[in-house]
Amino acid sequence: MTNLKVGDKAPDFKTTDEKGNILSLKDFKNKKLILFAYPKAMTPGCTAESCNLNDNYDLLSSKGFQIVGISADDSIKQMKFKEKYNFKYPLIPDIEKSILKSYGIWGTKKNYGREYEGIFRTTFIIDENGIIEKIFDKVRTKDHAEQILAAYNVK
Repeated sequence: MTNLKVGDKAPDFKTTDEKGNILSLKDFKNKKLILFAYPKAMTPGCTAESCNLNDNYDLLSSKGFQIVGISADDSIKQMKFKEKYNFKYPLIPDIEKSILKSYGIWGTKKNYGREYEGIFRTTFIIDENGIIEKIFDKVRTKDHAEQILAAYNVK
């Protein structure tokens, strides 16, 4: 789990999205960023979360939010995921896990007594100045947009 807290400066990143476009935290200066990390593209929970955010993209955008998804999947899998569901936002393939580790959301997980390395499903809301405003570590995949909007008392 992340050791970052609300009020911390978000770790900077400069990378490429699923299409190879350069993307950095600085691109979201003066915007509110929803940076959501999901364990694996095309799996049921990750698809539900990603689709819910996409279905609510226009509403979230109208409230000043930008959205970026990130996982350790490669760019080919990220591109297929985006194309299959017509996501309106970029996806970051972090196969080296450098961004995931900088946010403290890559590590040892336990499931049914088995230990393995993976992504802790987490969403960071980063404010217009690059400061972490909210952290969701108990993501409701099927209604994550509503969870975010409720945290801001927005309907």
